[in-house]
Amino acid sequence: MAVETINAEVIAVFPNKVKIKVDKLEDFRIADESLRVGSYLKIYGNDNAILMAIIENFSIDVSEKDGVASRTHLIEASPLGIIKNGTFTRGGDDLTIPPKKVEPATEEEIRKIYIDSVKANEQFTFSSLSSNHKIRIPVNGNKFFNKHIAVVGSTGSGKSHTLSTIIQTAVNSKSGNFTLNNSHVIIFDIHSEYKSAFPDANFIDISNLNLPYWLLNSEELEEILLDTGERDNYNQSSVFRKLVTENKKKHNKGKEKIFYDSPLFFDIDEIRNALYNLKNETKNSKNTNRIMIIDDSYTCANSATTVDTGLLFSEDEKILKYFEKEFEFHTPKNQNITKGDYADGTLDKFYVRFQEKINQDRLTFLFGDNAKNISFENTLKHLLGYNINKNVTVIDLSGVPFEVLSITVSLISRIIFEYGYIYKRLRNKVNPHEKINNDIPILLVFEEAHKYVPNSELVKYRSSKKSIERIAKEGRKYGVTLLLASQRPSEISETIFSQCNNFIAMRLTNPIDQGYVKKLLPDTLGSLIEKMPSLKQGEALLIGESVILPSIVQIDRCDKEPSSNDIPYWELWKDEWKEMDIDKIKEEWYK
Repeated sequence: MAVETINAEVIAVFPNKVKIKVDKLEDFRIADESLRVGSYLKIYGNDNAILMAIIENFSIDVSEKDGVASRTHLIEASPLGIIKNGTFTRGGDDLTIPPKKVEPATEEEIRKIYIDSVKANEQFTFSSLSSNHKIRIPVNGNKFFNKHIAVVGSTGSGKSHTLSTIIQTAVNSKSGNFTLNNSHVIIFDIHSEYKSAFPDANFIDISNLNLPYWLLNSEELEEILLDTGERDNYNQSSVFRKLVTENKKKHNKGKEKIFYDSPLFFDIDEIRNALYNLKNETKNSKNTNRIMIIDDSYTCANSATTVDTGLLFSEDEKILKYFEKEFEFHTPKNQNITKGDYADGTLDKFYVRFQEKINQDRLTFLFGDNAKNISFENTLKHLLGYNINKNVTVIDLSGVPFEVLSITVSLISRIIFEYGYIYKRLRNKVNPHEKINNDIPILLVFEEAHKYVPNSELVKYRSSKKSIERIAKEGRKYGVTLLLASQRPSEISETIFSQCNNFIAMRLTNPIDQGYVKKLLPDTLGSLIEKMPSLKQGEALLIGESVILPSIVQIDRCDKEPSSNDIPYWELWKDEWKEMDIDKIKEEWYK
């Protein structure tokens, strides 16, 4: 039937909803396209303006007149915006009193809403309209990447594929004829999923990860090396801070204003020597500055004396001496030789824990020789992919011990944030009028973000939350943005999650998670939010500053897929019994 004969009109207008009466729903369509929830309508208004709306629900009203029953179809739709003079503008509050003529929107009109809303050079496209796959949905690439992004969805909803699609599309987009574009992405891969999606990436795992322990800040160092539940924790912390500060001064001569938190080299083995000596030291009871070291050379003291009276040191000289090696001390004897200040057992447990941590094979990436000797510049090059010029760096965290996972993420995140801060400062020095703060911006992708930035006050998450919250609040100014992916958004730090401006909300079945996401999204989305539990795999609610309209979209399939596919239990179980090499598993387990 011709469009002119369509008999549909607005019969009621609400603040954020329009009610439409349709006499014959089967005639109210274009060509072979059927109407459904999520389809688009156009409502003719005054001044040649057309209001675009999206269908929320259908209902039937049955009435009787002169003994004859009649059925009228009712549609409720949410206003999206106005097309006037060929331009789409968000909003539709100026809809006048009904009745108004209503028609289904054409494919071209819907496409115009999306395509015309973003300049051609700023369009970044990775999805199509779920209700019509022919209509591509571009987002504003600048507003998408320079504002933080959240991708949420239950297991199996397609989060990993969505991340892969977004990053692959970004890496392959070019504004000229060159091989390598200027995209820079670091993925924190907690389940070893992304190596298959990015086989040419700068791949870092426990075998080649080297993070200098001397770049850890005070909280991170003490979280690893001090037992916060120890009765003598205050003494341990005080001694450790003093030793680290003095060792940094020893190894960084010429530097001014060296503090405990200064990101400067110190020798962890020399700290261990000093702790050993402090916990075993004995002194001359008549002169406590005389240390009873068994040392026949007497060459390093200001005032060399016999063994009976000990070696005379100032406090700072003593610490420098103690850095050299583990010394033997004369045992307490009569009243002439007494125990040192920390030889009462105060440091015993601390020393054992300290030695166990820095010698642990699983922590070689942090305390081993390579980590100790790697330079700051090589650390930064390795993390950013500048050592081999790669757009994507995949950091496989699956081999990192859980007790230091949070600290590992914290340190890497903080290094990247401080890179952005320093680079901006450097550019401003060269050109004080520079408007682009960072021409090498970086996206940090936190897969399963609730694992290391949870909505928790536990001490073990303090360092990673602090680092990532700082990026969430300040990172955009320095060209460092976040992409958080999680199946449990309600467990992510609210401070971090609330800073996201772009959301890709996939299927969420947990009511708590649904409520948490709804709380952060505009109330005007109406039934779109209600569809979250029933979205198909790969479908998502796309919303944020980067897209002209909140939309249900189908994410494109990625080029190379992450290894996050479900295991086909039933098919595997029906196969013949498979043998297992327990010895090889044990060998790998014990690494």
